[in-house]
Amino acid sequence: MIQVYPAASRFSNDHGWLKANFSFSFAEYRDPDNMSFGPLRVFNDDYIQAQTGFGTHPHRDMEIITFVLKGQLQHKDNTGGEKVLTPGEVQRMTAGTGILHSEINNSDEETNSLQLWFLPNAKGLTPSYEQRAYDDQAARNHLLPVVSGRMPDEDITFIHQDMTIYISRPDAGSKLEFVQEAGRKIYVFVMEGEVTLNGEATLGRRDAARITDVTRLELAAGSDAHIMLMDLPS
Repeated sequence: MIQVYPAASRFSNDHGWLKANFSFSFAEYRDPDNMSFGPLRVFNDDYIQAQTGFGTHPHRDMEIITFVLKGQLQHKDNTGGEKVLTPGEVQRMTAGTGILHSEINNSDEETNSLQLWFLPNAKGLTPSYEQRAYDDQAARNHLLPVVSGRMPDEDITFIHQDMTIYISRPDAGSKLEFVQEAGRKIYVFVMEGEVTLNGEATLGRRDAARITDVTRLELAAGSDAHIMLMDLPS
C-alpha cells in the first residue's frame, strides 16, 4: 500500500525565527494517530533565520539524523562534537544515555534543514556524533546510500538501527527501481521536483509516502528531482 501525505497535510508553525513543518506528532503538535512509521519517530522540515537557532538542550535514547538543504548549521555537543553542517553532508548524533547539544545558524542567510529522529535498536548507548560528506553527483539517477545500519562501509554514516537512508537526484524522464525484503517499510520524501511511484501515486515538492507490503518500487521522475528514500524495519 502506498499512502501519500501531501506537504500541506503537515503541521506548520511560524515562530518568527523558525518556520517548522512536522510530519509526525512533535512539540506543540499532538496527534496520537501519527506518532511514527516503523522506527521513524520525527521528520521536521525547518527554516531557521540568520543568527538564530536552537540553544543547548538535551536528548536521550534516539538516533538523530540532520541534513542541510540550504545554508549552514553550527553543531556543538558535550561529547566534543563541533562542526558546521552544509549541503551535501549528513550528521548522525546518538543521544543514548544523554547528550546536550545546540544547533545555530551563524550565517547571514536562512537555513533549511531536515531533522529525522529514529528509535535505536538498543537503549543506553554511549552518546556519539558523526558527520561526513557524500558524493552528490553519485546520486544522479541512482539511489545512493548515505546512512545505514545494514551496510558496513567507511563511506556511509552508521546508525544504530536496521535501516538505510538513500538520496537520489533523478533527471526528468528517468526511472529508478528499489527492491526490498518482504515485511519491511519504505518512506519516500521529495525535496524538489515530482516523482510517480509504481505508476499510481505522484508526489510533488515536500510530499511524502509511507509504503507497506511493497517489495518492488519504481520511481519515475516527472521533472528533475531530489528525493530521499528510507528502507525501514516494520
